[in-house]
Amino acid sequence: MFAGFLDLTASGLANGAIYASVALALVMIYTTTDHINFAQGEMALFSTYLGWALLEVGAAYWVAFGITVVVSMLIGGVIERVLIRRTEGQSMLALIIVFIGLMILLNSLAGLLFGHETKAVPSPFTNPAWGSVPHASPHQLGMLAVIGPMLLLVFLFFRFTALGLKMRAAAQNPISSRLVGINVGAMLCLGWALAAAIGAVAGMMSAPLVYLEPSMMSGIIIYAFAGALMGGIDNPWGAVVGGLLLGLIETLAGSYLVGTDLRLTVALIVIIAVLLMRPRGLFGKQVVARV
Repeated sequence: MFAGFLDLTASGLANGAIYASVALALVMIYTTTDHINFAQGEMALFSTYLGWALLEVGAAYWVAFGITVVVSMLIGGVIERVLIRRTEGQSMLALIIVFIGLMILLNSLAGLLFGHETKAVPSPFTNPAWGSVPHASPHQLGMLAVIGPMLLLVFLFFRFTALGLKMRAAAQNPISSRLVGINVGAMLCLGWALAAAIGAVAGMMSAPLVYLEPSMMSGIIIYAFAGALMGGIDNPWGAVVGGLLLGLIETLAGSYLVGTDLRLTVALIVIIAVLLMRPRGLFGKQVVARV
C-alpha cells in the first residue's frame, strides 16, 4: 500500500510540474496586464503542434524542442505587439473578448493546419537509466528534470538579473518605470514571449502522457488556473507551489476519494474554495489602500 502511495505521489508531482509551469505563465501575463490570459492553453497547444510537425519531418527531439520554444517566444511577442497592445486603455470586457477570440482562433487554426485526429508524441526519455528510480516512470522523471530547472532559472532571472528586475518594475508600476527610463512596452512584450515559451515547454512535456489533439490543454489549463489561484494569482512562486500542491491533491483524491472520472472536479472545488475563503491565495499579496 505504501508503494502505491509513493507511485501516486510521484505521478502527482509530475502532473503538478506541468500545472505549475502553465500557472506561472498565467501569472506572468496577469502581473503585466492585470488580466487572465484565457488563450494561454491554446498558445501552448499550438506550440506543441509545431514541435510535433518538426518531429514528423525527421528533426531530433531536442532540436525540435529548442526550435519550438524559440518560435513560441516570437509568437508570444508578436501577439503582444500586434493584438494586446492595441487594447491598452480599453475596458476589461474588451480585453476578455480579445483573449477568448485568440483562444478560439488558435484552437481552430491548429485543427485546420494539423488535423483533429489524436496524435502520439514520442517521449525523449527512453533510456533505461530514467527508470532506475522506484515509483516513477522514465518520462515523469525526465519531465521533472526539465521543468524543475526551468522554474528555477525563471526565479533566478527575475530575482538577480537587471532585465528581470526591469520586467518586475514595469509590471508593478509602469508609470514610475517610464520615468526612470525603462522601456515598459519592451518589457511587456518580453513577458508575453517568456510566458509563451514556458507554455511550450509544458505542452511538449505533457503531450507524450495525454496525446496530442485540439482539446489536449483544456483540462490542464483548468488545473493550472486552480493552482495559480491557490498559490496567489499575483505571486509567481506561489503559483508554482499551488500547481505542485494541486497535482498531488487531484492525484491522491482521484485515487482514494472521488475516482479517476471526477479528478477534474477537484480542481473546480479548489477554485471555489479559494475564492470563498482566501481570494488572494496562500501567498497572494494583501493590498492595503490609504484613504
